Amino acid sequence: MDKTDARILDLLQTNAALSATDIAEQLSLEENVCADRIARLEEDGVIEDRVALLNPRKVGAGVTAFVAITTPEHSQEWLDRFHEVVEGIPEVVEFYRMSGQVDYLLRVVVPDVDGYDKFYKKLIAAAKLKEVSSTFAIEQIKYTTKLPLKVIDE
Repeated sequence: MDKTDARILDLLQTNAALSATDIAEQLSLEENVCADRIARLEEDGVIEDRVALLNPRKVGAGVTAFVAITTPEHSQEWLDRFHEVVEGIPEVVEFYRMSGQVDYLLRVVVPDVDGYDKFYKKLIAAAKLKEVSSTFAIEQIKYTTKLPLKVIDE
């Protein structure tokens, strides 16, 4: 990936609806060169998807909870089952296996505390867990899906 690819990616991270024509114009590239670069970035898996970002409050998902989970065991069978269960719960929007005291960290979005309680009951019914600790976000100070691309600054 070179500086031009990074600039294309930076523009697409800001607005995924930009066309190759729009991007080519902004970067002073030929349209077909820009389109080819975008296609290569998609084929190489650098661009995984193009999505619309929604306002959580306007779609009934205004409460964010961070759920720290400690597991009772670490067998492959248990881990596979737990992954399958969590991946099937739509309220879980991010799912990480962690190092340290906590085994997993989930970011969960729900409409309200009752919605969280329903999620929690689904989670504990589906998998044996040692400890579950939830923290609720009071205010979102920064949120971005835009990754910093170091090659731009070089």
